[in-house]
Amino acid sequence: MYKVFVNELPLILTNKVSETANGEYFLLNKDAIRTAIRSLRKKKLLEAYIYHPNHEEILKKFTQEIPLVVAAGGVVTNAEGKVLFIYRNDKWDLPKGKLDKGESIEDCAIREVMEETGVKDLRIENFLRTTYHVIVNSDIYTLKQVHWYAMKTEFEGKLKPEKKEGIVKARWKGPKKIQKALQNSYANIKILFEGD
Repeated sequence: MYKVFVNELPLILTNKVSETANGEYFLLNKDAIRTAIRSLRKKKLLEAYIYHPNHEEILKKFTQEIPLVVAAGGVVTNAEGKVLFIYRNDKWDLPKGKLDKGESIEDCAIREVMEETGVKDLRIENFLRTTYHVIVNSDIYTLKQVHWYAMKTEFEGKLKPEKKEGIVKARWKGPKKIQKALQNSYANIKILFEGD
C-alpha cells in the first residue's frame, strides 16, 4: 500500500479490495487516476483508492501515468534536541528538494537541507520513510516521492532561509513548538512525527 496525498487527502494505491471504508475505488489507468485526483482536489471524496492486484507493479504503473519527481530531505536535530523547520507558502515544512542527475539520494538530502537553511556539518543517522504527494501545476500532474532521513548537526551558526525558494523563515523548534508547527503543516510532514 502507498499513501499519496492530494491536497492533504489520501489517494491510496492498494492491491486489497477490503481496505476501503468510506472511499471510492478507481482502476489504474490515466482517466481513472485523473478522476480520482480531481475528486480529492474538489473534496468530492475524502479518500480514494487506486486498485491493482499486483503490489510490486502498482507504483511503477502509477508513475507511467503520472510522472515521478524524486526528492530528499531531512528531519534535522541539533545538539539541544531541537528540530529544524522552514516556513514557506504560509506553512511549516521541512527542508527537501529534487534529486540532481547522478546524485545519490543521501547527498541530495544533505545538499537540500544546507541550501534551504544554511545549516552545515550534517550527518545522516538513518532513513525514516518515503512520502508521496501529487503536485498539480496548470492541470499537469506530477507525483513527488520524498525520501526522508533523520540527521544530526552540531551547527550553531545563523540560519539562512533560501529566499529564492520562497522560504521566509528557518527555525529550530522544541517539542511544544513542533506540535504547534504541525497544526499548520502538511500531512506528509505530520506522519514523520507519528510514532509507528
